Amino acid sequence: MKLKSLILGSVAAAGLSTSGFAADLGVLTSMDLCNDLGLSGLTISSADNCLQISGSVSYEMNFGNFNGKTVISSLPLGGAGVVVLKDIDAPDTVAGGTNEWNSKVESWLKFVGTASSDFGPARAVIKIKNENKSVFVNGVLGAAGDQKNNLFFMDEAYVQVGDATVLSAGKKGSIFNKGDDEPFNFTGLFAASKEDKGVIGSDEYYKAFTATGGHVIQLESDFGNGVGGKIGLEKIDAAGTLVGVLQYSGDSVTAHISAAAGGILDGIATAADTYAIHAGFTGTFDAFKIRGALAAGGSTLAGDQTSYLNGLVSAQGTFDMFTIAASAEVLSSTTAAGVRSTGYGFGGSIGAKVSEGVSVNLGGRYFGQDVSGSGAGYQVAAQLVAALSETITVTGEVGVYGRTERTIAVATPALSDVYGSATLAWAPGGGFTSSVGATVQQNGAYKVTFKAAKAFQ
Repeated sequence: MKLKSLILGSVAAAGLSTSGFAADLGVLTSMDLCNDLGLSGLTISSADNCLQISGSVSYEMNFGNFNGKTVISSLPLGGAGVVVLKDIDAPDTVAGGTNEWNSKVESWLKFVGTASSDFGPARAVIKIKNENKSVFVNGVLGAAGDQKNNLFFMDEAYVQVGDATVLSAGKKGSIFNKGDDEPFNFTGLFAASKEDKGVIGSDEYYKAFTATGGHVIQLESDFGNGVGGKIGLEKIDAAGTLVGVLQYSGDSVTAHISAAAGGILDGIATAADTYAIHAGFTGTFDAFKIRGALAAGGSTLAGDQTSYLNGLVSAQGTFDMFTIAASAEVLSSTTAAGVRSTGYGFGGSIGAKVSEGVSVNLGGRYFGQDVSGSGAGYQVAAQLVAALSETITVTGEVGVYGRTERTIAVATPALSDVYGSATLAWAPGGGFTSSVGATVQQNGAYKVTFKAAKAFQ
């Protein structure tokens, strides 16, 4: 009896202590506040705040002989340089070795602390990031500028409050909307591939169109019926950029127009005095999709005529087992001295679902300048995508990149380069993805690539 009483007493005491311990850990285990705020994922809650934690780690290695580059498509700027729209790998012929490889690890952690307020959710956001990269050329460590060994740095740090209307302040990305601008054909377009597969908005060849984000004060509002507006003062840590956005999202249509004016804080004429506009439209009507996009920008300095205009249209139709897409683009660039160069491109593709989990794509793209003898670039490709299982997908592609002869300015001979590639992708679940692939080219270049990544939230 004494033993039984002792055991029962111990169990009762353990139960009481566990309850007390759980109460003490309410800060870590209570999910009521997160649920009340409509927040999910990896969260930790207290009586006042819900902390969301997300992050990602990705790894990539490339090995082969690919350090040389050959320009396929470009837009010469009348003696003021060349906009390279597409170059391909080429073997490095430097004596002393040909093995080249690079290894890159990217990681980030993001913390979002949210509490309720009279104006809506109040948030504090902190995102830290790291990139570690080593590049080896011809068997030895490459130039210092190619190496990266960043300590964790503050990628984002801002406060935010509001629901239908949201106020943000701190270090943050831009509100400048650059969506609705990707061509539907599977090879894309040459000028469009220069920037996130859409019309150009912040390419290094054009002035200060990256002068957004950074230190910001932003106001975003939902006007109802799919209409929203944004306004912000960005790049306050530099000369300042005023950004405005008007956008719409409906059942079958999404559209926006973004505008930015740089150099508004310093009160003096500098290279930061620029403007940029980006507009896009996508309509989905049963089996058809249409898209149009336009980007324009330039300098507002007196005597500086630097400007550009880049537009595209794209359409796609799905008919039973077939998908047909066609796209066209124009890119016009003017130098500071007023010399204008214009190029035109087009592309198309047809895809077919051969069987369950197996599809094929055939397509190509072309870009040429509107000057006789300026040369043009092209690509023709065939692609096979097959799901071997629910977690394994194989993609194979064969094609040719080419360039017609250029006779103006500096003579450039015609060329063509046949290539083949294969990639095996594995996604076993849990947010983990991995792939291994290889590309071989007629010019002798080759590359083997391994990737792995895992994200959590």
